[in-house]
Amino acid sequence: MPPVDLAARFGENLTRCRKRAGLSQEELGVRASLHRTEISQLERGLRIARIDTLVKLAGSLEVAPGELLEGMAWDPGGTRIGQFRSRDSSDDKLEIQQVA
Repeated sequence: MPPVDLAARFGENLTRCRKRAGLSQEELGVRASLHRTEISQLERGLRIARIDTLVKLAGSLEVAPGELLEGMAWDPGGTRIGQFRSRDSSDDKLEIQQVA
């Protein structure tokens, strides 16, 4: 998988969740105790949210924090340097093997 721009992906997820909730950036900012300009910067991928900001946003949008992180995953480095990558929904599926 190609590397992913975390800030941009988070911004896309945040925008999608905010619009689905029917909130303006101003309304989300008030609910999350954040300034509207911070919401704008996060949505445009100009800032990366701290963990406390992620939790505030998820709670204010009434979504699981993981929904704001959709499409992001980490490939461990092993003997090479690790990198963030896009995460396919198929990554979440577990394979179950039957024992005969």
